[in-house]
Amino acid sequence: MSAIALVSIQDRVRELAPGFVVSLIVAAAATFLSEHYGAPVMLFALLLGMALNFLAADGQCKAGIEFTARTVLRIGVALLGMRITLEQIVGLGWKPVALVVTLVLVTILVSVVAAKALGFQRLFGMLTGGATAICGASAALALAAALPNHPQKERATLFTVIGVSALSTLAMIVYPMIANWFALSPQEAGVFLGATIHDVAQVVGAGYSMSPETGDTATVVKLMRVAMLVPVIVVAAMITRMQGADPTGKRPPLLPWFAVGFIILACVNSTGWVPSLVQGGVNELSRWCLVVSISALGMKTQLKELASVGIKPILLMIGETVFLVALVLLLLRWAW
Repeated sequence: MSAIALVSIQDRVRELAPGFVVSLIVAAAATFLSEHYGAPVMLFALLLGMALNFLAADGQCKAGIEFTARTVLRIGVALLGMRITLEQIVGLGWKPVALVVTLVLVTILVSVVAAKALGFQRLFGMLTGGATAICGASAALALAAALPNHPQKERATLFTVIGVSALSTLAMIVYPMIANWFALSPQEAGVFLGATIHDVAQVVGAGYSMSPETGDTATVVKLMRVAMLVPVIVVAAMITRMQGADPTGKRPPLLPWFAVGFIILACVNSTGWVPSLVQGGVNELSRWCLVVSISALGMKTQLKELASVGIKPILLMIGETVFLVALVLLLLRWAW
Protein backbone atom coordinates (compact mmCIF):
# COMPACT_ATOMS: atom_id res chain seq x y z
CA MET A 1 0.00 0.00 0.00
CA SER A 2 1.39 3.39 -1.01
CA ALA A 3 2.03 6.17 1.50
CA ILE A 4 -0.60 8.37 -0.21
CA ALA A 5 -3.26 5.67 0.13
CA LEU A 6 -2.35 5.12 3.78
CA VAL A 7 -2.63 8.85 4.53
CA SER A 8 -5.99 8.95 2.73
CA ILE A 9 -7.31 6.07 4.84
CA GLN A 10 -6.07 7.72 8.04
CA ASP A 11 -7.80 11.00 7.08
CA ARG A 12 -11.02 9.12 6.34
CA VAL A 13 -10.87 7.32 9.71
CA ARG A 14 -10.30 10.62 11.53
CA GLU A 15 -13.28 12.14 9.68
CA LEU A 16 -15.64 9.27 10.55
CA ALA A 17 -14.45 8.49 14.08
CA PRO A 18 -16.36 11.18 16.07
CA GLY A 19 -19.79 10.27 14.65
CA PHE A 20 -19.15 6.54 14.87
CA VAL A 21 -17.94 6.78 18.48
CA VAL A 22 -21.02 8.83 19.48
CA SER A 23 -23.26 6.21 17.83
CA LEU A 24 -21.38 3.46 19.67
CA ILE A 25 -21.82 5.24 23.02
CA VAL A 26 -25.58 5.64 22.38
CA ALA A 27 -25.79 1.94 21.43
CA ALA A 28 -23.97 0.93 24.62
CA ALA A 29 -26.32 3.10 26.71
CA ALA A 30 -29.34 1.58 24.92
CA THR A 31 -28.01 -1.94 25.60
CA PHE A 32 -27.52 -1.10 29.29
CA LEU A 33 -31.07 0.28 29.60
CA SER A 34 -32.52 -2.69 27.72
CA GLU A 35 -30.78 -5.22 29.96
CA HIS A 36 -31.89 -3.43 33.15
CA TYR A 37 -35.45 -2.43 32.20
CA GLY A 38 -36.48 -5.13 29.75
CA ALA A 39 -37.57 -2.89 26.87
CA PRO A 40 -36.38 -3.52 23.27
CA VAL A 41 -32.80 -2.36 22.71
CA MET A 42 -33.65 -1.10 19.21
CA LEU A 43 -36.33 1.20 20.60
CA PHE A 44 -33.98 2.62 23.25
CA ALA A 45 -31.30 3.16 20.59
CA LEU A 46 -33.74 5.01 18.33
CA LEU A 47 -35.14 7.26 21.08
CA LEU A 48 -31.75 8.07 22.58
CA GLY A 49 -30.45 8.86 19.10
CA MET A 50 -33.38 11.18 18.38
CA ALA A 51 -32.61 13.05 21.60
CA LEU A 52 -29.15 13.82 20.15
CA ASN A 53 -30.26 14.68 16.60
CA PHE A 54 -28.51 18.07 16.78
CA LEU A 55 -25.20 16.22 16.37
CA ALA A 56 -26.12 15.11 12.83
CA ALA A 57 -26.98 18.61 11.64
CA ASP A 58 -23.42 19.89 11.36
CA GLY A 59 -19.96 19.70 12.86
CA GLN A 60 -17.45 16.91 13.41
CA CYS A 61 -19.97 14.12 14.01
CA LYS A 62 -22.02 14.51 10.83
CA ALA A 63 -19.89 12.41 8.45
CA GLY A 64 -19.49 9.56 10.94
CA ILE A 65 -23.22 9.49 11.73
CA GLU A 66 -24.06 9.36 8.00
CA PHE A 67 -21.57 6.52 7.51
CA THR A 68 -22.88 4.59 10.51
CA ALA A 69 -26.55 5.00 9.56
CA ARG A 70 -25.90 3.80 6.01
CA THR A 71 -22.84 1.55 5.69
CA VAL A 72 -22.76 -0.03 9.16
CA LEU A 73 -26.48 -0.72 8.83
CA ARG A 74 -25.97 -2.53 5.54
CA ILE A 75 -23.12 -4.58 6.99
CA GLY A 76 -25.38 -5.58 9.88
CA VAL A 77 -28.20 -6.60 7.54
CA ALA A 78 -25.83 -8.59 5.32
CA LEU A 79 -24.49 -10.42 8.38
CA LEU A 80 -28.07 -11.30 9.35
CA GLY A 81 -27.85 -13.88 6.57
CA MET A 82 -26.00 -16.08 9.04
CA ARG A 83 -29.26 -16.37 11.00
CA ILE A 84 -31.27 -17.52 8.00
CA THR A 85 -31.26 -20.80 6.10
CA LEU A 86 -32.79 -21.61 2.74
CA GLU A 87 -34.93 -24.11 4.64
CA GLN A 88 -36.60 -21.22 6.46
CA ILE A 89 -37.24 -19.38 3.20
CA VAL A 90 -38.75 -22.48 1.60
CA GLY A 91 -40.71 -23.02 4.82
CA LEU A 92 -42.49 -19.68 4.31
CA GLY A 93 -43.99 -21.13 1.11
CA TRP A 94 -45.24 -19.34 -1.98
CA LYS A 95 -47.70 -17.07 -0.18
CA PRO A 96 -45.18 -14.42 0.97
CA VAL A 97 -43.84 -14.15 -2.59
CA ALA A 98 -47.36 -13.72 -4.01
CA LEU A 99 -48.17 -11.22 -1.23
CA VAL A 100 -45.06 -9.12 -1.92
CA VAL A 101 -45.63 -9.00 -5.69
CA THR A 102 -49.30 -8.07 -5.18
CA LEU A 103 -48.68 -5.31 -2.63
CA VAL A 104 -45.87 -3.71 -4.68
CA LEU A 105 -47.93 -3.60 -7.89
CA VAL A 106 -51.18 -2.47 -6.25
CA THR A 107 -49.52 0.17 -4.02
CA ILE A 108 -47.63 1.77 -6.92
CA LEU A 109 -50.74 1.81 -9.15
CA VAL A 110 -52.89 3.35 -6.39
CA SER A 111 -50.15 5.91 -5.64
CA VAL A 112 -49.97 6.98 -9.30
CA VAL A 113 -53.76 7.48 -9.40
CA ALA A 114 -53.79 9.33 -6.04
CA ALA A 115 -50.93 11.62 -7.11
CA LYS A 116 -52.81 12.58 -10.27
CA ALA A 117 -55.98 13.22 -8.24
CA LEU A 118 -54.05 15.57 -5.91
CA GLY A 119 -52.65 17.54 -8.85
CA PHE A 120 -49.16 16.01 -9.01
CA GLN A 121 -47.45 14.31 -11.93
CA ARG A 122 -48.00 10.55 -12.21
CA LEU A 123 -44.24 10.03 -11.94
CA PHE A 124 -44.28 11.61 -8.46
CA GLY A 125 -46.83 8.96 -7.49
CA MET A 126 -44.55 6.28 -8.91
CA LEU A 127 -41.62 7.71 -6.92
CA THR A 128 -43.45 7.88 -3.58
CA GLY A 129 -45.36 4.65 -4.22
CA GLY A 130 -42.18 2.79 -5.12
CA ALA A 131 -40.43 4.10 -2.00
CA THR A 132 -43.41 3.07 0.16
CA ALA A 133 -43.92 -0.34 -1.42
CA ILE A 134 -40.30 -1.47 -1.88
CA CYS A 135 -37.48 -0.23 0.34
CA GLY A 136 -37.87 3.38 1.40
CA ALA A 137 -35.07 5.84 0.70
CA SER A 138 -33.02 3.33 -1.34
CA ALA A 139 -35.94 2.78 -3.72
CA ALA A 140 -36.59 6.53 -3.95
CA LEU A 141 -32.99 7.24 -4.97
CA ALA A 142 -32.88 4.32 -7.41
CA LEU A 143 -36.19 5.30 -9.02
CA ALA A 144 -35.18 8.98 -9.21
CA ALA A 145 -32.06 7.98 -11.14
CA ALA A 146 -34.11 5.97 -13.63
CA LEU A 147 -37.10 8.31 -14.10
CA PRO A 148 -37.08 11.20 -16.64
CA ASN A 149 -35.46 14.50 -15.63
CA HIS A 150 -37.82 17.20 -14.36
CA PRO A 151 -37.25 20.63 -12.75
CA GLN A 152 -38.98 19.45 -9.55
CA LYS A 153 -37.44 15.96 -9.48
CA GLU A 154 -34.68 16.79 -7.00
CA ARG A 155 -37.11 18.40 -4.53
CA ALA A 156 -39.57 15.51 -4.96
CA THR A 157 -36.79 13.01 -4.30
CA LEU A 158 -35.61 14.87 -1.19
CA PHE A 159 -39.15 15.04 0.18
CA THR A 160 -39.70 11.33 -0.52
CA VAL A 161 -36.49 10.34 1.26
CA ILE A 162 -37.36 12.49 4.31
CA GLY A 163 -40.97 11.29 4.28
CA VAL A 164 -40.30 7.56 4.12
CA SER A 165 -37.57 7.85 6.76
CA ALA A 166 -39.86 9.71 9.18
CA LEU A 167 -42.84 7.39 8.55
CA SER A 168 -40.63 4.33 8.83
CA THR A 169 -39.26 5.53 12.16
CA LEU A 170 -42.81 5.97 13.43
CA ALA A 171 -43.80 2.57 12.00
CA MET A 172 -40.99 0.85 13.90
CA ILE A 173 -42.67 1.93 17.14
CA VAL A 174 -46.37 1.61 16.17
CA TYR A 175 -46.52 -1.49 13.94
CA PRO A 176 -45.48 -4.05 16.59
CA MET A 177 -48.40 -2.71 18.66
CA ILE A 178 -50.72 -3.25 15.66
CA ALA A 179 -49.40 -6.81 15.27
CA ASN A 180 -50.11 -7.50 18.95
CA TRP A 181 -53.55 -5.87 18.74
CA PHE A 182 -54.54 -8.16 15.84
CA ALA A 183 -53.07 -11.15 17.75
CA LEU A 184 -50.82 -12.13 14.83
CA SER A 185 -48.65 -15.22 15.28
CA PRO A 186 -44.84 -14.66 15.30
CA GLN A 187 -44.62 -15.64 11.62
CA GLU A 188 -47.65 -13.55 10.62
CA ALA A 189 -46.23 -10.59 12.57
CA GLY A 190 -42.94 -11.02 10.71
CA VAL A 191 -44.73 -11.02 7.35
CA PHE A 192 -46.76 -7.95 8.40
CA LEU A 193 -43.69 -5.97 9.54
CA GLY A 194 -41.54 -7.05 6.60
CA ALA A 195 -44.29 -6.21 4.11
CA THR A 196 -45.27 -2.78 5.49
CA ILE A 197 -42.31 -0.91 7.04
CA HIS A 198 -40.43 1.12 4.42
CA ASP A 199 -36.74 0.87 5.36
CA VAL A 200 -34.65 -2.21 6.15
CA ALA A 201 -33.30 -0.78 9.42
CA GLN A 202 -36.72 -0.28 10.96
CA VAL A 203 -37.97 -3.67 9.73
CA VAL A 204 -35.06 -5.31 11.52
CA GLY A 205 -35.56 -3.18 14.63
CA ALA A 206 -39.30 -3.82 14.84
CA GLY A 207 -39.03 -7.53 14.02
CA TYR A 208 -36.33 -8.48 16.49
CA SER A 209 -37.91 -6.30 19.20
CA MET A 210 -40.84 -8.76 19.13
CA SER A 211 -39.03 -12.12 18.84
CA PRO A 212 -36.18 -13.81 16.92
CA GLU A 213 -38.68 -15.73 14.75
CA THR A 214 -40.58 -12.55 13.91
CA GLY A 215 -37.30 -10.77 13.11
CA ASP A 216 -36.07 -13.56 10.85
CA THR A 217 -39.37 -13.72 8.95
CA ALA A 218 -39.61 -9.92 8.66
CA THR A 219 -36.06 -9.73 7.27
CA VAL A 220 -36.70 -12.40 4.63
CA VAL A 221 -39.99 -10.78 3.52
CA LYS A 222 -38.33 -7.35 3.45
CA LEU A 223 -35.53 -8.63 1.22
CA MET A 224 -38.18 -10.07 -1.12
CA ARG A 225 -39.51 -6.50 -1.40
CA VAL A 226 -35.98 -5.19 -2.03
CA ALA A 227 -35.64 -7.69 -4.90
CA MET A 228 -38.79 -6.16 -6.46
CA LEU A 229 -36.71 -3.02 -7.05
CA VAL A 230 -35.22 -4.67 -10.14
CA PRO A 231 -38.42 -5.02 -12.22
CA VAL A 232 -39.72 -1.62 -11.03
CA ILE A 233 -36.45 0.08 -12.07
CA VAL A 234 -36.71 -1.63 -15.47
CA VAL A 235 -40.24 -0.21 -15.89
CA ALA A 236 -38.99 3.27 -14.86
CA ALA A 237 -36.16 3.05 -17.41
CA MET A 238 -38.65 2.02 -20.11
CA ILE A 239 -40.82 5.07 -19.27
CA THR A 240 -37.73 7.29 -19.55
CA ARG A 241 -36.81 5.89 -22.96
CA MET A 242 -40.41 6.24 -24.20
CA GLN A 243 -40.29 9.93 -23.26
CA GLY A 244 -36.97 10.37 -25.04
CA ALA A 245 -35.10 11.34 -21.86
CA ASP A 246 -31.47 10.61 -21.28
CA PRO A 247 -30.79 10.72 -17.55
CA THR A 248 -27.20 11.27 -16.51
CA GLY A 249 -25.28 10.50 -13.38
CA LYS A 250 -24.33 7.38 -11.52
CA ARG A 251 -27.25 5.06 -10.85
CA PRO A 252 -27.64 3.04 -7.67
CA PRO A 253 -27.22 -0.72 -8.11
CA LEU A 254 -30.37 -2.58 -9.09
CA LEU A 255 -29.92 -5.06 -6.25
CA PRO A 256 -28.16 -3.57 -3.18
CA TRP A 257 -24.93 -5.28 -2.16
CA PHE A 258 -26.22 -5.92 1.36
CA ALA A 259 -29.07 -8.01 -0.06
CA VAL A 260 -26.56 -9.99 -2.13
CA GLY A 261 -24.40 -10.47 0.97
CA PHE A 262 -27.43 -11.60 2.97
CA ILE A 263 -28.29 -14.22 0.32
CA ILE A 264 -24.69 -15.48 0.12
CA LEU A 265 -24.39 -15.88 3.90
CA ALA A 266 -27.80 -17.59 4.05
CA CYS A 267 -26.57 -20.06 1.42
CA VAL A 268 -23.34 -20.67 3.36
CA ASN A 269 -25.29 -21.12 6.61
CA SER A 270 -27.64 -23.57 4.89
CA THR A 271 -24.76 -26.00 4.27
CA GLY A 272 -24.54 -26.78 8.00
CA TRP A 273 -20.75 -26.49 7.86
CA VAL A 274 -20.49 -23.25 9.86
CA PRO A 275 -19.28 -23.91 13.45
CA SER A 276 -21.72 -22.70 16.12
CA LEU A 277 -18.98 -20.49 17.64
CA VAL A 278 -18.50 -18.63 14.34
CA GLN A 279 -22.25 -18.43 13.82
CA GLY A 280 -22.75 -16.94 17.29
CA GLY A 281 -19.93 -14.43 16.78
CA VAL A 282 -21.31 -13.24 13.44
CA ASN A 283 -24.82 -12.94 14.92
CA GLU A 284 -23.52 -10.85 17.83
CA LEU A 285 -21.53 -8.63 15.47
CA SER A 286 -24.64 -8.20 13.34
CA ARG A 287 -26.69 -7.24 16.42
CA TRP A 288 -24.17 -4.58 17.43
CA CYS A 289 -23.96 -3.18 13.90
CA LEU A 290 -27.73 -2.81 13.83
CA VAL A 291 -28.02 -1.21 17.28
CA VAL A 292 -25.20 1.23 16.48
CA SER A 293 -26.69 2.10 13.08
CA ILE A 294 -30.19 2.64 14.50
CA SER A 295 -28.65 4.98 17.08
CA ALA A 296 -27.19 6.97 14.18
CA LEU A 297 -30.48 6.78 12.28
CA GLY A 298 -32.25 8.35 15.28
CA MET A 299 -29.71 11.18 15.27
CA LYS A 300 -30.41 11.76 11.57
CA THR A 301 -34.19 11.99 12.01
CA GLN A 302 -35.33 15.60 11.49
CA LEU A 303 -39.13 15.51 11.55
CA LYS A 304 -39.42 19.32 11.39
CA GLU A 305 -38.09 19.32 7.80
CA LEU A 306 -41.39 17.86 6.61
CA ALA A 307 -43.19 21.09 7.55
CA SER A 308 -41.57 23.00 4.66
CA VAL A 309 -43.06 20.93 1.80
CA GLY A 310 -46.79 21.61 2.23
CA ILE A 311 -49.65 19.39 3.29
CA LYS A 312 -50.61 17.59 0.05
CA PRO A 313 -47.41 15.56 -0.44
CA ILE A 314 -47.51 14.60 3.24
CA LEU A 315 -51.12 13.43 2.91
CA LEU A 316 -50.16 11.42 -0.18
CA MET A 317 -47.36 9.56 1.62
CA ILE A 318 -49.42 8.99 4.78
CA GLY A 319 -52.27 7.71 2.61
CA GLU A 320 -49.92 5.32 0.78
CA THR A 321 -48.56 4.05 4.08
CA VAL A 322 -52.02 3.49 5.59
CA PHE A 323 -53.19 1.81 2.38
CA LEU A 324 -50.20 -0.57 2.46
CA VAL A 325 -50.95 -1.55 6.08
CA ALA A 326 -54.64 -2.15 5.31
CA LEU A 327 -53.80 -4.17 2.18
CA VAL A 328 -51.33 -6.44 3.98
CA LEU A 329 -53.68 -7.03 6.93
CA LEU A 330 -56.48 -7.83 4.47
CA LEU A 331 -54.31 -10.29 2.54
CA LEU A 332 -53.13 -11.91 5.79
CA ARG A 333 -56.73 -12.42 6.94
CA TRP A 334 -58.23 -13.57 3.65
CA ALA A 335 -55.43 -15.36 1.83
CA TRP A 336 -52.94 -16.53 4.46
